[in-house]
Amino acid sequence: MNKQFKIAVALTMFFSAFSVASAQKIAVLEVMQKKDNQSLDMPLSIQLDKITYLPDSVISLVEVKNGKRVPVAYQIENKGQRILYWMLKQEQGATAKRIFELEKGIPLKIADHIKTVTENGALIVSANNKNLLQYNFKTMYPPKGVDTAFKRSGFIHPLWTPHGQPLTRINAPDHYHHYGLWNPWTHVMFEGEMIDFWNLKDKKGTVKFANFVSVNEGAVYADYQTLHEHVAFKKNGEKKVALNELQSVRIYQPQSGQDYYIADITIQLNCASDSPVTLKEYRYGGLGWRATEKWNDNNSETLTSEGKTRKDADGSKARWVIVQGSLDSDYGGAVMMSYPSNYNYPEPLRIWPEKMNGRGDVYANFSPTKDKDWPLVKGRDYILKYRFMVFNGKFNKEKAEAAWQSFANTPSVTVKLVNK
Repeated sequence: MNKQFKIAVALTMFFSAFSVASAQKIAVLEVMQKKDNQSLDMPLSIQLDKITYLPDSVISLVEVKNGKRVPVAYQIENKGQRILYWMLKQEQGATAKRIFELEKGIPLKIADHIKTVTENGALIVSANNKNLLQYNFKTMYPPKGVDTAFKRSGFIHPLWTPHGQPLTRINAPDHYHHYGLWNPWTHVMFEGEMIDFWNLKDKKGTVKFANFVSVNEGAVYADYQTLHEHVAFKKNGEKKVALNELQSVRIYQPQSGQDYYIADITIQLNCASDSPVTLKEYRYGGLGWRATEKWNDNNSETLTSEGKTRKDADGSKARWVIVQGSLDSDYGGAVMMSYPSNYNYPEPLRIWPEKMNGRGDVYANFSPTKDKDWPLVKGRDYILKYRFMVFNGKFNKEKAEAAWQSFANTPSVTVKLVNK
């Protein structure tokens, strides 16, 4: 061991000891684990400004386990108020009550870091050297020879499994307007005309990327917020923005080697002008998922929270739906979850029939306007929240229900301030 290396090791040990010794406890955070969590990690959060006004640079988080203090990765969101996020990592033999402590001290650097990169008109989110999600903000055109009316921007493709297999598909010959994970509406009443933002070939409207609002990355999550414009093509030739959509997508850092990760999609709609907008009742519309071409009726399966399968899921209402199937020599899929405050919750489902296109192609959609209109008026925000648990292997109803419970009913964090 050379002299410089010995010095570096000694300094590291000194500063580590100094940070522990100099740390001052700010608050104790108690979390009660649910017994039926199926060993799934989940994100937790607290409002930091209700606890301390100390700057981010002098805050650290540890978990107290068996008398030991273990550093915990955290990330602070600052959008008007500071919210501290961390992952509750499930462990064998962990007690029901988990104890964390917020401290004033030198934050320890955490090696794991979920990343974003922009290239070729797309924003890519990756973790542990694997791509997880690609958001396409550059306008993509359909295959050569196909009507350019099918062009589109502002959609997710691919959505990858943890093992790297795409779960989405775009520009399928049967539906050139299908773009992976995307969010248009079909029958929309706007200024006395019926607009269609979904069926691009009808040339009545489209949805397009307008701008990024924010992009973040860190030790716990990476996310982006983007503005989409829902543009109506009016009969007089005018193009007018009917709806503004703020779409927020957040991917939580999975543990290395973990066979699942969490992707949250929040859709905020508001009227772009004084004119109201009515999302009319129709059998599909909203956040749609056109699944991989590798799936068909023989090698994939669908199961809803109410026990419906592909035979009878279409038109039913559900809190969650599992869509999974074979991926070459592997298996995987996603649990698509709806939040309880969503419009028309539990939301109706649009699930393609078993023999779609003659082979059983797969499509899934929570469609809140499947059985009722949704009127939108100026001056109000309308929010839909969804979570995708993306996985390799197989999910059963128990794991899907546990995942939904952690989404809809996140364990509360009891904060006990420490007076100095």
